[in-house]
Amino acid sequence: MHWLNWYTAMCFNRMLKRCGHFWEKRYHATGFANSDKRRALNTIRYIHANPQAAKIQKGFFYDFSNYGIYERLGDDGITTWHPAFLELGETLQECGRKYRGFCQNYQPREKQAKPFYWGNQLLPKLMGKTKSKSGKKKKSKAQQQREQEAREQYQQWRESHPEIVEVAEKFILANCYNPARVREFLDNYY
Repeated sequence: MHWLNWYTAMCFNRMLKRCGHFWEKRYHATGFANSDKRRALNTIRYIHANPQAAKIQKGFFYDFSNYGIYERLGDDGITTWHPAFLELGETLQECGRKYRGFCQNYQPREKQAKPFYWGNQLLPKLMGKTKSKSGKKKKSKAQQQREQEAREQYQQWRESHPEIVEVAEKFILANCYNPARVREFLDNYY
């Protein structure tokens, strides 16, 4: 999975002419007590604000969100109001009004895009084109031997899994800028 995420991120970044992380960090969540009303309301609001924060939607109403059930007190047959929502007021209308105001005051933090050009250094290393400051290639005998063994193991794996190789090559060729050069690389490198 690490290699697949790395490779597809590089392909997509090139296609979109961008740099930096393409895939977000892996999902991480922590539970919290049902009695933590403040955190529950903040979490619900964060979920309802995601389409707006991602600039998919201008407001909180989104086809795939249950925000309308909270604000307009609708019933979709699926959603049950969280106890923290029900404690916002004496009546359901008051709860909906206060929740609407709570959401309208939300200001999501902008994600900062950092330029990250690690691919510029990593690709030459993978291709064995690393040069020292003097301009000469820098590889020890042991490193050369490990690389040769890795190439041989990979070649054996390729020969025993032709259907996977075929799908992978189709994916690579479909997601590159210059399929002719990539085809030449794939034919000559392996």
